[in-house]
Amino acid sequence: MSPDQTPSDPERSTDTESLLTGRIPRQAALTFVLLGLFAVEPVAAQDNAVCSADNLPSMIEGFFQLTTALGIVGLAIVWQADSLIEMFTLNPEQKKGLKRHKRSAMKSAVVLVVLGPLYTVAGSMMGLPLAQCVDLVPW
Repeated sequence: MSPDQTPSDPERSTDTESLLTGRIPRQAALTFVLLGLFAVEPVAAQDNAVCSADNLPSMIEGFFQLTTALGIVGLAIVWQADSLIEMFTLNPEQKKGLKRHKRSAMKSAVVLVVLGPLYTVAGSMMGLPLAQCVDLVPW
């Protein structure tokens, strides 16, 4: 080859990088798919282990009811504490921050209360096995 046709070092590194960037993601995707097919197969073959256990569904329901109740009690405490602090705060910026905190606590409590029934209804409609035997409605 003549000196004009020999690729320079930056051209060689670019060719190598493009070869590696195209090859490595393809290999990773193939590995992921193969592992997904063979490693997940034994888990998919099992019957629903949660539903077949003796006390596990009731323990999950109790845990969810307990955490929901604690979340609602926590919201009441945070709301009352923020309201009390807000009465003694003179700075408007601090009052805005407290109102933001109260709104954030309210959003968290709403998500906590709505999440269980939503999973129960949507899970039973989609045929999810956990939704068949565990009722996550907190009341």
